[in-house]
Amino acid sequence: MLTYLAVALVALVTVVLILAVTKPATFRLQRSADINATPATVFAHLQDFHQWGGWSPWERMDPALKRTFSGAPSGKGAIYEWTGNSKVGTGRMEIMESSPPGKLVVKLDFLKPFEAHNTAEFTLEARDSGTHLVWAMYGPSPFMSKVMQVFVSMDTMVGKDFAAGLANLKGVAERG
Repeated sequence: MLTYLAVALVALVTVVLILAVTKPATFRLQRSADINATPATVFAHLQDFHQWGGWSPWERMDPALKRTFSGAPSGKGAIYEWTGNSKVGTGRMEIMESSPPGKLVVKLDFLKPFEAHNTAEFTLEARDSGTHLVWAMYGPSPFMSKVMQVFVSMDTMVGKDFAAGLANLKGVAERG
């Protein structure tokens, strides 16, 4: 009986590893929202990490979140580091490109609970009713990430947080 269980376990692990190998080497996820505010107004909430507390969904997951701001006060060179509970982990963001009011690129380094190095990109487009904002995140998919993706996609894991963040940002920006 134990032999059959061991063979079944080895077969299951083998199938998972084979499926993981077939996953793409990179990932990209994105969400978008239409916001009834000018691109400049929306951009102001993005390029200043001090304002992320008003809309970022991760800021609300840990009331005791520890934040450190350094570098430029906002825009290119601004740095935000955080340490929090298991839901938000530990990490660092740095604004690498700031092209007001159309594009912001952030280098995103997660250190805990899993190490990952990604890019977040915000693209703003003026529309008659305000701003169309696209929030994307992309980066490499190391092998352990591919194993996790056998069971749940990156889009499923993080997409709902992006949607919540965009809804929060919409509320903040539309209030002025």
